[in-house]
Amino acid sequence: MLANAQSASLIGLDASLVRVEVEASRGVPTFDLVGLAEASVRESRVRVKSSLAQLGIDLSEYRIIVNLAPADVRKFGSAFDLAIAAATLVAVRAAPAESLEGVLFLGELSLAGGVHGVRGVLPKLLGVQQRFGVRKAVIPRANEAEGALVSSLDVRVVSTFADLAQAMRGKAELPRASAAPPQEAIDGLEDLADVRGQAAARRALEICAAGGHNLLMIGPPGAGKTMLARRLPGLLPPLSPAESLEVSAIHSVAGLLRGVPSLSRVRPFRAPHHTVSEVGLVGGGDVPRPGEVSLAHHGVLFLDELPEFRRGALESLRQPLEDGTVTVSRAQGRATFPARPLLVGAMNPCMCGYHGDPAGRCGCPPDRVRLYRSRLSGPLLDRIDVHVRLPPVSVQALQREARGESSKLVRERVQIARELQQRRQRSGDVHAALNGVLSGRDLERVAHLGPSAERILTGAAERLGLSARAYGKVLRVARTIADLAGKGEVQAEHVAEAVGLRVLDRRTAADGAAAA
Repeated sequence: MLANAQSASLIGLDASLVRVEVEASRGVPTFDLVGLAEASVRESRVRVKSSLAQLGIDLSEYRIIVNLAPADVRKFGSAFDLAIAAATLVAVRAAPAESLEGVLFLGELSLAGGVHGVRGVLPKLLGVQQRFGVRKAVIPRANEAEGALVSSLDVRVVSTFADLAQAMRGKAELPRASAAPPQEAIDGLEDLADVRGQAAARRALEICAAGGHNLLMIGPPGAGKTMLARRLPGLLPPLSPAESLEVSAIHSVAGLLRGVPSLSRVRPFRAPHHTVSEVGLVGGGDVPRPGEVSLAHHGVLFLDELPEFRRGALESLRQPLEDGTVTVSRAQGRATFPARPLLVGAMNPCMCGYHGDPAGRCGCPPDRVRLYRSRLSGPLLDRIDVHVRLPPVSVQALQREARGESSKLVRERVQIARELQQRRQRSGDVHAALNGVLSGRDLERVAHLGPSAERILTGAAERLGLSARAYGKVLRVARTIADLAGKGEVQAEHVAEAVGLRVLDRRTAADGAAAA
């Protein structure tokens, strides 16, 4: 008998429907699987035979042929197990054929018949529902939180293949996917009030959070660079429902949502070690997976000890930072992942970390300082909007300094500034919701400069040798500073502050190292 079930494959975040055809006939016992299946898919025959054996169904009398169509699309992963087992159950006449109609099956089987969670459930459900009109799905209970997000689908969860077999025979009903409401524990994040001193860095964090600007912090060990970076998510507003869905889909592909009881609306924070590879940072692999820059989408990507990262890995960030996407090209197709994080880098001012220290602890000659800073290329620095120096903080200062503003107070100002930017987008003045990603044409519309502001920016561009890209970055930061001040026009003081936040442009990095 021939039976047909449905499953799905994934390239990047794009889902494709896969038709699972199983033919069972009496004869020499074999279990053949065709349809451009990778090793992880071909191994499913062992798991399927063992799971059916737990139900008392012996396949040693049958010749089983499984075809995964379309045959020219590569199939990988263990998510096809459940569909193959369900179709085989029908093919050997142990369940009615109508139990497969219009149902999408996703899940990995254990030898004992348990159903385990798999990667990519959320983007698969979203994709097949939108593109192929699928209306019902059966997924593992470990992926229940993902299935509950797709309210337009009738999503059922299963823990064992025996439960699915009973439901297919009409003897039981599988429970619907449900999950706890999304968590919004923003006030439970690390508080900016814990940071003593570093007023310039705190101000830079607020500006970057308000406009979505990339940030580079330069300071000696112990100045608080990591402490500040880890408090940035608490300054950002919660993820919107649409943003949360997009972030969750990316994390689902990476396998980070399995077993999660409810999804969080707190923005992601990723801090890879400086030994991370290029593929680990931007994504890739034989089976394309998202890298850290995509896992931090709509959140914060923190790169500590920035010059210690591999040059190739850092340079691979240039295109994602500019375009907001990562495209991985393979012979079988192209996978595209969103990549619009707020990049925060941290570095020491020199090799030993103490260049410019009042106590004179640095012994690095100027050539070594320049060599260390040259590990960051000019094109990469151009894509970082704000550079800020952190002075060393003494123990006496820590004892004297009072607690600063809390993250909650700063976040309220950030939200007001972001609402101004979103209002401009809704009115059609611009096409982006954040100043940090405004196009050149949009920037001209919303960042008009008066004569005094224009003179400051022109003079800074000539003095610092700003590139055209860096010039635009200064203007975008100035627009954000004006939004934080509640001003409709970008004024001279806003431009002056924005220029002051560009301390590592190419000319100052190369020629002014000794005066830094």
